Amino acid sequence: MKYRLMDILACPMCKKAPLKLLTLKVEDREPPPTVPSKCRFYCAWKKGDVDEVKPSDEDCRECFSKEIVEGVLLCDGCGRWYPIIDEIPYMMPDEIRLSYLDVKEQELMFMRRWLDLLPKEVVEEGKPFNAESLKELKE
Repeated sequence: MKYRLMDILACPMCKKAPLKLLTLKVEDREPPPTVPSKCRFYCAWKKGDVDEVKPSDEDCRECFSKEIVEGVLLCDGCGRWYPIIDEIPYMMPDEIRLSYLDVKEQELMFMRRWLDLLPKEVVEEGKPFNAESLKELKE
């Protein structure tokens, strides 16, 4: 997932934006030859509203040369978290996350893999899954 995607993402449950981003694994990629179009509202690279942080062309090139491979999107509005797995943000509503066993298992396995680096908002209070949910995961 590119940092730039944070400019348009919102929580599918409460519609709050921007979401908080926690990067767990980032890979370098070839920077674009020209400066791509800049974010309109929120710059995840500089962690702030575009009008406040004023990203430069070089900031944008640097941002576009990174790929978030593993991470978490956190919603301050409703306390939900969404994993980024293999560069893809999994942002499904609770009814899908809780109903489909393969989705639930994948998210719980992600949580177990990164448990030591996840913030309290996910581990203790996260919705729809938290550390208590790991007891359901098959060994």
